[in-house]
Amino acid sequence: MPVFDYDPPERFVAGAVGQPGSRTFFLQARGQGRLTTVALEKFQVAALADRLDQLLDEVLRRGEAGVPVPAVAPAALADNAPLDVPISEDFRVGTMALAWDPEADQVVIEAQEAGVEEEIEPSSSADLTVLRVHISPSAARAFTKRAMALVAAGRPPCPLCAQPLDVEGHICVRLNGYRGSSASSGGGGE
Repeated sequence: MPVFDYDPPERFVAGAVGQPGSRTFFLQARGQGRLTTVALEKFQVAALADRLDQLLDEVLRRGEAGVPVPAVAPAALADNAPLDVPISEDFRVGTMALAWDPEADQVVIEAQEAGVEEEIEPSSSADLTVLRVHISPSAARAFTKRAMALVAAGRPPCPLCAQPLDVEGHICVRLNGYRGSSASSGGGGE
């Protein structure tokens, strides 16, 4: 199985090319004179960011890390630069895995190449290409912040608060100050 391993990368980001509604999403890792770019779906970027935040929150809650796990992305690690060029897809992501390495106090992210399900037998998954990155908790928080902003960038803004409308619905915090999962508060107006 060919593996593009970055431990740690100089840069690891999610990015997109194109206009909202017709964007192509990528993960990109750079380091040691190499650049690996893999294509994936928007929902995969969103799921990775969400699960990464959950993993970091759990490590923070348990106090298992020997290094500080920030609750929010450090401003110093913000990466708002475009993807590195040339953008040449090494493979399309099928499955992803996420883990905490307690010995190195790092997050390990693996993105495995998609295969044609009908043609791939369980034993042949070893032939699929993998992108593996090892990043610090701070770099992971910075990645999630950028990835979440990237996913939200194509969504129309709420007419009241201008925040992007999320996939699962949006409850505006300006709507009578109500915050919750349902717009019916039992006595409020509009």
